[in-house]
Amino acid sequence: MTANDVARAVREQLGLGRVLPLGGPTDGAWITERAARTALLRAPGAPPGIRLGTLRLSLAAPDDAPAPTVPAPPSALPPGPLRIAADFAAPPGRPLPALTEQLRTALLTAAEEGLGLRVSAVDLRVSDLLDEAAEPTAAAPDATEGGHRASTGPGDAEDPEDLAARVLAVPGVAGLAPALAGRSRPVARSGDGDHVLIQLATAAGHRPLDVARAVRRAVTGQPPAPTTAAVLVTAVAGA
Repeated sequence: MTANDVARAVREQLGLGRVLPLGGPTDGAWITERAARTALLRAPGAPPGIRLGTLRLSLAAPDDAPAPTVPAPPSALPPGPLRIAADFAAPPGRPLPALTEQLRTALLTAAEEGLGLRVSAVDLRVSDLLDEAAEPTAAAPDATEGGHRASTGPGDAEDPEDLAARVLAVPGVAGLAPALAGRSRPVARSGDGDHVLIQLATAAGHRPLDVARAVRRAVTGQPPAPTTAAVLVTAVAGA
């Protein structure tokens, strides 16, 4: 690997942000911060005229987060409640407390009902007051755009159980979409074959947590199938 290849891999990995827990300790599901942020920026119910700026997600109480019941993806955060921190520019003529509360409700709903994230706090900061109403926040790239492209074909054809085909047959899976540096295979079994890590993109109209749960049920079972699975959602398509 050349120095340019290494630098590109580092940039792509940093662009993913944190690997965030979806659901609780027994769900075995995670999502990249980039994918979650993309979905939250287009949250239904957000006040018209605002301009969202920085939006980050992190563990609300890192020291109290429980351990997952299945092996987690590399660098993944444990499955504790999350904190959303965002700043926004406010349009003129709107009371800031009411505007902030409406945005907080929209982000909470999009995170919990739209994605499956557990959120215990939403911290908002007004960063600017606009002279006139802003254009709506532009939607970020969907599940087939960005740093990778979702594959609709099996990405692990040598797997004797064809786990990739099982994944792709689950409703709500838009494609296999590897994003983690050093994990180019979207369906990767552990050395002993007992665990599998799946990286995928979800389709519009499907809650990522529900898709991840269904994928785990589809690929696990009695040997020779893996007995445990972890799912990492790397992209979420818009409605």
